[in-house]
Parts: sequence; structure tokens; C-alpha cells
Amino acid sequence: MPAPIISPSILAADFSRLGEEVRAVHNADWIHVDIMDGHFVPNLSFGPDITKTVDGITDQVLDVHLMIEEPEKWVETYAEAGADCIIFHVEAVADEHAALALADKIRGMGVRAGFSIKPNTPIEPWLDKLEHFDLALVMSVEPGFGGQKFMPEMLDKVRTLRAAIDEQGLDTLIEIDGGISAETIAASAEAGCHAFVAGSAIYKQADKAAAVEELRQLASQ
Repeated sequence: MPAPIISPSILAADFSRLGEEVRAVHNADWIHVDIMDGHFVPNLSFGPDITKTVDGITDQVLDVHLMIEEPEKWVETYAEAGADCIIFHVEAVADEHAALALADKIRGMGVRAGFSIKPNTPIEPWLDKLEHFDLALVMSVEPGFGGQKFMPEMLDKVRTLRAAIDEQGLDTLIEIDGGISAETIAASAEAGCHAFVAGSAIYKQADKAAAVEELRQLASQ
């Protein structure tokens, strides 16, 4: 299993000091950028301008999570803004064929392609399509707001994904997002996750770099 990837979510950062907040997690592997449109999820967050700003601050991988309707209209914009990985929701595209076409388009731009599923969306229809994706993101809360309580039953999806990826001999990463903290990250790693999105667990701490390191250590164990 590769080393754990810690991806702090800047949704939990102090937006008035965004540059400082990004630099405070200099030891993180990725930076997670949540894009919300107020339609697909009931909240608004960032757009391409903030994504581009963060890209100018750091060389870390920008892990861009599109929680938006019609993601196919926006992937080029986010690739140009500096996204290294673009994750879209399967619930936001017309069907499985559209999802695979979008993944191919993202990869064609030299960006990693990921898909995400909400807690009530089954993973099984996507198990035979994993080769088209670099990453699968399991939501362990309802997407749209930070600070929610972790849903441990979502780890069954992670185990199902882990078994399918191993069986197919793929290197698709499994990422988890929602309620990840010092209390939940070890169980998530044990279930088969590689990458961990953490917002409050990092950005509500006085020493954010130390919080990143603690999560990495707990995931490694």
C-alpha cells in the first residue's frame, strides 16, 4: 500500500488569510479544493479564481472536488486554473457513458480523473469501470457542508472498492472525505483508503502542520 496522502480541505480555512492557511500545511501531500454551486449541493464555496490563487501559492497537488451540476462544462476551466486532479460526482452526469467520456476528457488534459459518490449512491455499478479513473472518492458525510459527523457505514463501500481494485490489478486511489479526524482515520486506512481529506481536524488546530503529521502517522499505523 502506498504511503497515506493527507489532503487538507481549505473549506475549513480562514479565507481572510488563505495564503497563510495554505502555507501552514506545507507538509501536506495535496490541497483539497471544494467547488460547490448551490444547486448540486445546498451551499456555495469557491470557483476557478480561488483555485488559480491557491495554485499560485503552492506546488502541492491540487485535489479539486466538483460538487456542481453539469461538471462537463467546467473541467477545462479548472484544469486551466491549476487542478492536478478533478473529481466529479456520478450523480451530476447524465449516465455511466457520460461519466466515462468525462473521465477520458479530463485525462486527455493531463489531469487525474476521479469520481465521487454520495452516501446513498451504491458503488457496485462503478466497479467494472474503475480502469477509467485514477481515483475514487467515497463521501463519508452528505456533501455540501464542512464539520459533519463521520458515517462509519461508508467504510463498507471502501472495502468493496479495495477488493475490486486489487482483483483487477489496478492502482486506482481510494480517497475518503467527511469527518476524517484522529478518531476516524485509522479505521478508514484499515478499510483500504489511500487519501484522506480533513478540514476541521487540521484547520481548527493551533499547529496545522503538526495535525497533518499526526493524521499521517495514524493512517500509517
